[in-house]
Amino acid sequence: MNQRYPETIDPTERATPGDEAGRVAFIQSCWHKDIVDQCRLAFVAEMAKLGCPESRIDFFEVPGGFEIPLHAKILAKSGRYAAIVASGFIVDGGIYRHEFVADAVISSLMRVQLETEVPVISAVLTPQSFHDHDEHRKFFREHFLVKGAEAAAACASTLKAMSRLKQLCA
Repeated sequence: MNQRYPETIDPTERATPGDEAGRVAFIQSCWHKDIVDQCRLAFVAEMAKLGCPESRIDFFEVPGGFEIPLHAKILAKSGRYAAIVASGFIVDGGIYRHEFVADAVISSLMRVQLETEVPVISAVLTPQSFHDHDEHRKFFREHFLVKGAEAAAACASTLKAMSRLKQLCA
């Protein structure tokens, strides 16, 4: 997601039937919460610039990245959300191979959107290396600010595209 999408969201547009005016769900893991919070903050700020106020975004926290997909699926199946955004930070904690956890999370998020037809935008990051010291913490806090804005741009663009598809297929 290194692109910027200039389209805006029409706040009065209903993106999916019965979705309560196109609400967006934002799920974040709490592992390294201070870092992942930066994604949420940047996402909210960018969504506001794109025409989606914070009042249309519902926030959910889960313990870690592994818990995100089930939460996403339950929210998607509720019919309340036009899109779901997932944010997490999966690092090598020494017990599990973080690559396997990251693969399971990302693959599951893809399945959620394919099964429910509710877009799922991922800002779940898995760095090759993360060491819990000031330099890495600062780098990833700043990186999550970028990823939050990118996730918002992708969300807005995807909602517009889904709206067009629904009109074409109606």
